[in-house]
Amino acid sequence: MNRYPPIADHGMIGDLQTAALVSSEGSIDWWCTPRFDSPSLFASLLDSERGGHCRLAADLTDGDHMAVRQLYLSDTAILITRFMAPGGVGEVADFMVPLDSSTATDRHSLIRVARVVRGSLPFSFDCRPRFDYGRAPHTLTRSDDHAAVLRGPGTDLHVQTTGGVALRADGDDITAHVTLSAGQAVAFVLTTTAGGGPVPPPPSLGGVVEAVESCREFWLSWLRSCTYRGRWQDMVNRSAITLKLLTYAPTGAPIAAATMGLPEQVGGERNWDYRYTWIRDASLSVRALIDLGFEAEAHAFRRWLRDRIESGGTASGDPLQIMYRVDGDPYLTEETLDHLEGYLGSRPVRAGNAAADQLQLDIYGEASDALIRGGDIGAIRGWKDLAGVLDWLADHWDRPDEGIWETRGGRQNFTYSRLMTWVAFDRGIHAATRYSRPADVRRWTEARDTVFRQIVEQGWHDKRQAFVQHYDTDVLDASLLLMPRVGFLSPHDPDWLSTLDAMDDELVSDSLVYRYDPQASPDGLRGSEGTFNLCSFFYVEALARSGRVGQARYAFDKMLTYANHVGLFAEEIGPSGEQLGNFPQAFTHLALVTAAMALDEALSGEGAARAVGEHPYPATRRITAPAGSGGASGG
Repeated sequence: MNRYPPIADHGMIGDLQTAALVSSEGSIDWWCTPRFDSPSLFASLLDSERGGHCRLAADLTDGDHMAVRQLYLSDTAILITRFMAPGGVGEVADFMVPLDSSTATDRHSLIRVARVVRGSLPFSFDCRPRFDYGRAPHTLTRSDDHAAVLRGPGTDLHVQTTGGVALRADGDDITAHVTLSAGQAVAFVLTTTAGGGPVPPPPSLGGVVEAVESCREFWLSWLRSCTYRGRWQDMVNRSAITLKLLTYAPTGAPIAAATMGLPEQVGGERNWDYRYTWIRDASLSVRALIDLGFEAEAHAFRRWLRDRIESGGTASGDPLQIMYRVDGDPYLTEETLDHLEGYLGSRPVRAGNAAADQLQLDIYGEASDALIRGGDIGAIRGWKDLAGVLDWLADHWDRPDEGIWETRGGRQNFTYSRLMTWVAFDRGIHAATRYSRPADVRRWTEARDTVFRQIVEQGWHDKRQAFVQHYDTDVLDASLLLMPRVGFLSPHDPDWLSTLDAMDDELVSDSLVYRYDPQASPDGLRGSEGTFNLCSFFYVEALARSGRVGQARYAFDKMLTYANHVGLFAEEIGPSGEQLGNFPQAFTHLALVTAAMALDEALSGEGAARAVGEHPYPATRRITAPAGSGGASGG
């Protein structure tokens, strides 16, 4: 068994309150319960020895070779890991029945079903939980041969089996071995409850089959709301399911990723906790959800966002902070888990996120756009709260901040932050007019126009002929790929096309996009990072909107080749095409959806005509032949 499988070598399952990662070797390498941001039960991704895991897989016979394949049951979150050996073909199905309810619960069941479809195969089950990020001991209690309870601080893990499989104690852990023939199946049910909670009833194979069907029908029924019928249906569906899996159903708050501590550079220190709700990421998802037809999810987040504005309670006293826990708690104290070695030695491992205290003024633009886009901001209480935020912003927008990338190298006058404050005022002005609501529109208009002039005068760099990262640099920043989308300028504006060309020259590497150059613009952290998948999909969308449709499609098709075997993306792509950072990342899948929709629109409309005759290899103009080759090389 690989001590540290590639980050991308996993599928995700979940019940809309928590999520687990299952490797193609059949190992649950990550599971936090009862919430996404709870301490881990299994975390071998962060320490193969101390983190804990639960493995269910076919065993190799000496000298045999076994092929392993992993896939999702189509349009569901049921993960199938197949084992194909000379003696037989079997598979393990992993799933959690969705809890699509406004009620939070401490009880969560993860079901693992092993079966053989041809011949016979031996399977082994190895359950070694490590409670509280591996910091807390646990005890083992067995009621009979088919059930056991592993008790940690405040949480019990019940392990139960069907089919007469005997569980064996291995210290305080549990193992089992069973050989199955064609047509036979056995289930292992892992249920977590609050400490001392009621014991789950014994599972039956018939009941497990019903649970599989219930899970399958939930996802198929949910996807029927999707209105997307474009060229990339499978990838968009998978991204939509991933976004749903990463949304905490009791509050409607989406998290940034299922994991914490996975490195942006193996061995480096850029290892963050992404199990929280970022105002920016979640707000930008509203447009995609509405465009896909998922109105209920968009409305649930807007309700959560309005509650945050109404309740206040931020540590800084500002109307909003950049991130919260899924229940709206603004306190995300960061600690380092020094007892964990980190993924492939990438330390420190951090739980919590100190960036929650940062000032990032762009969030007011994304939040305003999300609230107004839904068309329900006409509610009296909601409008009063939003108007209060914009009145506050009119007095506080012209300040340096840490920016969208949460740099720890000091505050700057970031152009993207100014851009999104322009969005906040612009959306507020239009909403006040549309709904005839009381507002200081004159003041908001003055602020909006002042921001606009400031960006044009100070965010534009004459020598670079491009909009730049902040007012005191010539460094480019991929966040500005959103300038046309938010309506600040036309996608065909000469200044925008010049900026896009500059980014293409400096930030784009074979269709992959760096967010900025940390060497030219130090961010206060050591080491390097890969290209940002989010930015790569933003780049596709920007190309499509700017009429460079052939180039956009080529870039999009290449980006899809970096998805893992079940269609999931982490945050970044490393120098050898490996996935890096927390996994799977919601923002990346959101950007994939918006890029697909923009590209579909361009290919189906006037964009298709503009693409005729366009060279699909934008880098060709920069490629030169090796010395003495006698000719030019092409992309």
